[in-house]
This record gives sequence, structure tokens and C-alpha cells, in this order.
Amino acid sequence: MWVCPSCGRQFRNSNQTHYCGIKPADIDEYIAAQSEEVQEFLSNVRNTIKAAAPEAEERIAWQMPTFWQGDYLIHFSAHTNHLSIHPGALDRLPEEILIRLADYKTTKGSIHFPYSKPIDYELIADITKHRVLMLSNDH
Repeated sequence: MWVCPSCGRQFRNSNQTHYCGIKPADIDEYIAAQSEEVQEFLSNVRNTIKAAAPEAEERIAWQMPTFWQGDYLIHFSAHTNHLSIHPGALDRLPEEILIRLADYKTTKGSIHFPYSKPIDYELIADITKHRVLMLSNDH
């Protein structure tokens, strides 16, 4: 177990990223709280999502930057070795996007983009556009 020296919370992973119990007020504050080398990645993801979903509203949800468009559209988050996007259940993405995810670690609802490799912002834009389409069809 790793214990955060600032807040005393315990985590399974060493140096687990977290917010010491304080929710960031907005996406700017979330990004500013990250290391300098990660801030550029996060800003680029934010700008990519904004361009792909210009009508979406920025929020913080579950202590993550979130875009809302009548429902949760997409979240993103910083981690020690990667950034994640959280577009909801990946099995709802079209096959052409799922094929492009083959080189990434994924979970049921997230995609991990390692900082050590170029981030595929076009893929993030395409996922966001698909989520906008899904939400407009659901409502």
C-alpha cells in the first residue's frame, strides 16, 4: 500500500494520482494541478474534444474533466504513465474505431494513451464525434 504524504489516503499503486480529497473547480484547475509535462497532453485532449463537440459544456465529474451534452459525453484523466479517455462503454463504439484501439490498453469504459507514444488526437476526435451522434440519437 502507498500512502499519500499530503492527505494520508491509501492506494494500491505507488504515487497514485489523486486530488487529496479536494475536487478541482474546473478543467483549468485540473490541468494546472498536473505536472508540467502532462499539462500539454491534457490541454491538447481538451482542445481536441472541444473542436469535435463544440456545443458540449465543460464540467468536472468524478474529479475528472468532463464534457456534457445533455448527458455525459466524454471524460479524460491524467495518470502516472498515461492519460485516459472515458467515452462510456467501449462495446458501443463502431467496429472501425474498435479496430483502431487494438494497440491500446482498454477497460470496459476507458482507453489508455501512454505518454511515451504519440497521442492519436484524431482517434480521440473520432470517438468524441461518435459519442455526440450517439447522444443525439438517444435523446
